[in-house]
Amino acid sequence: MPQLTRVVLAEDGVLLREGLTGVLSRFGFEVVAAVGDGPALLAAAAEHRPDLVITDIRMPPGNTDEGLRAAVTLRRERPGLAVVVLSQYVQEEYAGALLDTGDGLRVGYLLKDRVVDVQDFVAALRTVLGGGTVVDPEVVRRLLRRTRDPLAALSAREREVLALVAEGHSNSAIAARLFVTEAAVGKHVGSILAKLDLPPAEDTNRRVLAVLAYLRG
Repeated sequence: MPQLTRVVLAEDGVLLREGLTGVLSRFGFEVVAAVGDGPALLAAAAEHRPDLVITDIRMPPGNTDEGLRAAVTLRRERPGLAVVVLSQYVQEEYAGALLDTGDGLRVGYLLKDRVVDVQDFVAALRTVLGGGTVVDPEVVRRLLRRTRDPLAALSAREREVLALVAEGHSNSAIAARLFVTEAAVGKHVGSILAKLDLPPAEDTNRRVLAVLAYLRG
């Protein structure tokens, strides 16, 4: 029997916490602790040494960014720990704070709305566990709107591809979404990296980090 992925879940809303626990258990995850505040998250992670931490950003005691600060602390202590944070609203600085931990890999920033699509949510968790970086599409859209001038040289299709790269999709996944060949996507990506003066990168995760760093800069 395959070993289950051990998860510490932190969410102060009881209904969502119970719902997520049920969803995770159906998809091969073992929730070893489900807590409702930042200090309890730190304690549970220290006790259970999980494979993955999923946490809300705003939690007691202050209901500001306790979950995020706990996640950053955990990543500082264990840089390879997979962490996914959930947010009610798009806050680019929170995504940036998480991406700046460790080497920027094995992290995810998702809006809570994404949890409704269970298949996509579970796929995002597995991408992060596999060493990837997942950023909510709405965060990427905000970043694209903010950095206007350097992106002016990109065609509409290249901007579309850039957004999907920043979300963490591979060339094959982008090709499937846009109904084009993988070779065509490769050409678009090469053109984008050249126009933005970014180094070429075959590794999907490194490419995501390069693009996100550029958009946040």
